[in-house]
Amino acid sequence: MASKRQQAAFGLFSVTLLWGGTFVWMKQALNSLDGELTQYTTAGVVGVIVCSRFLIAFVALLPFSSEARRALTSKEDWKGGLILGGLMLAGFVLQMIGIESVSPSVSAFLTSLYVVFTAILSVKISDRKPTRMMVLGVGLATIGAGFIDGPPHIVWGLGELLTVVCAFFFALHIIYTDKITKQLNPIAVTSTSFAVLVVGAGIVALIASRDVMVFESAWQEGVIIPLLCLGLFGSLACILMLNAFQRHLNPTHAAIIYSFEPVWATLYGWQQGLVEVSIWLTMGLLLLLGNIIVELDESSEENHRSDDAGPE
Repeated sequence: MASKRQQAAFGLFSVTLLWGGTFVWMKQALNSLDGELTQYTTAGVVGVIVCSRFLIAFVALLPFSSEARRALTSKEDWKGGLILGGLMLAGFVLQMIGIESVSPSVSAFLTSLYVVFTAILSVKISDRKPTRMMVLGVGLATIGAGFIDGPPHIVWGLGELLTVVCAFFFALHIIYTDKITKQLNPIAVTSTSFAVLVVGAGIVALIASRDVMVFESAWQEGVIIPLLCLGLFGSLACILMLNAFQRHLNPTHAAIIYSFEPVWATLYGWQQGLVEVSIWLTMGLLLLLGNIIVELDESSEENHRSDDAGPE
């Protein structure tokens, strides 16, 4: 029978399959909002989309989970949700602003630095330090994720710097997910983090657009179906699985698994005619190799601990 760690690794891999789809759904929604993007700014419209997708997830979660409802009256669950939701919001907003002035390949490469940041922060914050083999996996995964769309041509400016900071916040989110979901119920903290994201993204939309009518973007033709997919699959299913499974893995291992997202995003985008697939997609093999190295390293460590424990 597979161990909890192996089940968790498979669960998080499934998360990347859904996350890859968010690229297509986001692109479909934005392609239907050309007029709104001009009228309300990109940041304002994307803020509405982020707010709406997490509102859908929040509303869908509450009727089916007493833990999700109970969390709304729990001070501790609100603290956990504020941290996790706030970190995700900061990452989304910075990436959203940064991508306006950088190419997709540069954004992908700089965002993939969260794998490196997670390994570094694990040494300082997490109680589970990366091993030497895991550090090798980090290097392979970062190169693989960063170069899937071709070699990035980086000219350091505000957009590049904001994207690096976004990667830092995503790394913090991975680290604190590991800590918080061991202390609090994963469904409960998912509920409060969704609420934080809804309010935070709504405020960002209002500040960026300076017009309350920006929220009409959410129910324009061609937007509702992608939003439902973003909310139910990209937000609700993914964050629930992330909060339930990640606590069973080293945060650095989780970050390396998450770096598969751009592979699926590229393949889904190609299938929809939104991107062109090039030979650079083979860089995804480095992601696979990095994950295999880490998996073998952790399996060996798990077996070693079992041997030391002896028969029960």
